Amino acid sequence: MAVTDIATRTYDHNFRLDPIVRSLLDTDFYKLLMLQMIRHVHPDVRATFSLINRTRTVRLADIIDEGELRAQLDHARTVRFTKKELIWLAGNSFYGKAQMFSPDFIAWLADFRLPDYDLRKADGQYELHFDGPWTHTTMWEIPALAIINELKSRAAMRDKGKFALDILYARAKAKLWQKVERLRDLPDLRLSDFGTRRRHGFLWQRWCVEALKEGLGQRFIGTSNVLLAMDADLEAIGTNAHELPMVAAALAEDDAALAQAPYRVLEEWQQHYNGNLLIALPDAFGTTSFLAGAPAWLADWTGFRPDSAPPIEAGEQIIRWWQEQGRDLRTKLLIFSDGMDIDTIEQTYRHFDGRVRLSFGWGTNLTNDFRGCDPDGAAALEPISLVCKVTSANGRPAVKLSDNPTKATGEPAEIERYLRVFGEVGREAQPVLV
Repeated sequence: MAVTDIATRTYDHNFRLDPIVRSLLDTDFYKLLMLQMIRHVHPDVRATFSLINRTRTVRLADIIDEGELRAQLDHARTVRFTKKELIWLAGNSFYGKAQMFSPDFIAWLADFRLPDYDLRKADGQYELHFDGPWTHTTMWEIPALAIINELKSRAAMRDKGKFALDILYARAKAKLWQKVERLRDLPDLRLSDFGTRRRHGFLWQRWCVEALKEGLGQRFIGTSNVLLAMDADLEAIGTNAHELPMVAAALAEDDAALAQAPYRVLEEWQQHYNGNLLIALPDAFGTTSFLAGAPAWLADWTGFRPDSAPPIEAGEQIIRWWQEQGRDLRTKLLIFSDGMDIDTIEQTYRHFDGRVRLSFGWGTNLTNDFRGCDPDGAAALEPISLVCKVTSANGRPAVKLSDNPTKATGEPAEIERYLRVFGEVGREAQPVLV
């Protein structure tokens, strides 16, 4: 791909040139993997997804113009999968497997469109909800987050001149390249881009991916962004997300079924996928509880992706469990992706290197680290912790407990119920920065 002059494009951009959602492939790969399973196993489930700004001090409704937000959301609803994209999805191999997506699923995607949305303002924040069939609302999560984050970036840069923008991006590029130079000192590194949902903007994420591809070579193993994977001839990276156990738990008929929900949904997953896609996400209701009740067959899965406890602590906890199950650690994979940046990548790599297989998903701190780069000294470009979570399934409230109570979502009474079922051991509050 040709290198874009991002500063000039930012100064000159207009809606026709740079709509935020350019393709339905501009999403995380695990969305398509999950969607195929959801459509096959749970086609009739309704699910509501809701925007949650965990950085409440940033009043998004005072920053982002509602008309611009509606225009971008409406535009996203007009986008369809193109013939070229569907041919690529059908014909490409993913994780070494040809025809990852069934012909029936590809045909269904040809008519897919994002469903309607509900948007309102309250207390300086946007309340944004997507309600409808789970097969459709799940696909709003990534574009909705990308739209909000890029509009926030555009608002912060709207009054900057060409030279200020040029300096801004020059500093951000130099900052990223300094990180790349440090990562080159990690010889067995396996790193991928996980930065779509909270990126500064599409063009900037594309630049970051190209920089990692050139700067790290084989150590850069791919991107979670399906569109960028297609355009840059990279591996599309991703497995599954918290929404699967969250919906399964919401649909559970009683507390006994609730306790088994995280494992039942993984049984469904392994009926559809195998190999390096058998990665368990253990922290939806607490990693300690998950491992305590985990069935023996889960030890045969490829690995785990700890996502809310401190990385070294979480990795050691999973390693102890594998050892208790009598597994060879050298065959097992740990994927770290929770708020990782250069320091935590280096520390975690050096702690686990040689003991277990390692991979890193680099997200917000890759694609939206403009701290200290603004020539005007403003902090408006600093990233915020913005998520779009499933909040109900078939009208029943959905909950995420997390290893970090600060990340918990759901109605207070339901959170208390889940804590009674899953317990609170191992949960420890940590600051959530991104």
